[in-house]
Amino acid sequence: MATKAPVFTAEQFERLDGIIEKYKEVKGSLIGVLQGAQEVFGYLPPEVQVKIAEKLDLPIEQVYSTSTFYSQFFLTPKGKYKINICMGTACYVKGAGAVLDQFARQLGIKPGECTEDMMFSLDGCRCIGVCGLAPVLTINEDVHGKIYSDDVAGVLVQYPKSE
Repeated sequence: MATKAPVFTAEQFERLDGIIEKYKEVKGSLIGVLQGAQEVFGYLPPEVQVKIAEKLDLPIEQVYSTSTFYSQFFLTPKGKYKINICMGTACYVKGAGAVLDQFARQLGIKPGECTEDMMFSLDGCRCIGVCGLAPVLTINEDVHGKIYSDDVAGVLVQYPKSE
């Protein structure tokens, strides 16, 4: 089951105000504000984008289009462990689709979602450039190569579900 949207705190919005204030007079500061906001909230929910647009006196469309253009920004919550399955040609031909499906089954989420406990999020991604390891996936900064659907459980046990 996918996670429900988190409830944000007044302290998070105060931190956002500080970030906006720091960049408010800097021309072309939107990306810096978005990066800071994502650090505070973990992603860029609509209410955060609206606040940024209002405080920087920008159209919401500009904030949204920048948020969606750059792959570093997320519009949905992400887990502590961000799983990205490469869906490039070499990986796809060698079974990446089945690997993605198996992760989805074992985590109980669909691609693009996050587990309810906020530990894992699952996405497919473009080629990550290590085709010799196909099929390949990343979990945060860790690269796992030659992973097939039967290997998924063994990969997941390497990542503790709590601290």
